[in-house]
Amino acid sequence: MALLADPDAPTEIAQRMARTLSARLADKSDQGRRFDVEVVSEPFTSGTEDPPTLMRRIMDRGSAENWDIVVALTDLPLHSRGRRLAVNLNHAHGLALLSLPSLGGLRLQTRARRAVEEAVLGLAGPHTTGAEGPPRSQPLEKGTDDLRYVVSGPRGYLRVLLGMVRANRPWRLVPGLSKALAAALATGAVATVNSTVWILAASLSTPRLVIAMVGSVALMIGWLIVDADLWHRSAESSPEARQRARLYNTSTVMTVGIGVLVCYVGLMVINWVWALFILNDQVFASATRSPLHAEEYWTLSWFVASVATVGGALGSGLESDEAIRAAAYSKREQERRRTLQDDHGDQPSK
Repeated sequence: MALLADPDAPTEIAQRMARTLSARLADKSDQGRRFDVEVVSEPFTSGTEDPPTLMRRIMDRGSAENWDIVVALTDLPLHSRGRRLAVNLNHAHGLALLSLPSLGGLRLQTRARRAVEEAVLGLAGPHTTGAEGPPRSQPLEKGTDDLRYVVSGPRGYLRVLLGMVRANRPWRLVPGLSKALAAALATGAVATVNSTVWILAASLSTPRLVIAMVGSVALMIGWLIVDADLWHRSAESSPEARQRARLYNTSTVMTVGIGVLVCYVGLMVINWVWALFILNDQVFASATRSPLHAEEYWTLSWFVASVATVGGALGSGLESDEAIRAAAYSKREQERRRTLQDDHGDQPSK
């Protein structure tokens, strides 16, 4: 059997899974069957999100390699008849297509392993209509060969959304925005030694500091999305297309938001350390008419982090759009968006 995985995160998950998958399948198989697992990394979802098309590609790949069972893993969210697809099984040809975002954002490796084990054991055994899908999924439709499981309802939507955000790995946004971070750090370093900033920080109440934080973070998120053209615009007007667009845009806002918040916390800590090193009690007290205590250090660091985040938003304009997309999205999502842009660019103007 083979684990056919999209590049990046799906391949990493498949490779970790393959280390113990053979033994686990052999232990769980009632027939004492032996499973030789091969991991193949290739972009089988390139250019399409249509499950039937993907199943045909998987079938062709499996036939070419004479694989008995093929389980394909992708980090793209898939849809079938307006529902969010979790897994598509084809018992006749021994195929399974698993959408990793449908498993949620927590304990992904464990959930993916369980889903793959259930799919393989179901495909290797007799074809029954009661084959199990991933946890909290339900059958959508059963044709001659295919059995599809979907996640539905608000909880299903949230699971897919969290899975998409995890697939984008928002923590990569921090090192991916080097120019923006450099601008933010420079802004913070200068602001920390500015007496006017000291006076402002000392005079601001907690609600105003919160407003400054929310405003600066929102500005950074909005600027990154607009400047790098991260907002998804569907060329179709169908309800399903609009639903997909909302899902993609929500995941974009959450991905960028988490990355910006991580940057904000990092700036706050760095500014606090810088303030501990550089500030003088007497100079600070003469400017603000208040002593320099721990509360003043944190208040100043908090306010300076907001100022520095605004500076980082301006500095992000120096980043290329490709660099921001590479930091914000998984490889499959980047390719999907490039394909959409190419398709829109090929359309004749009216």
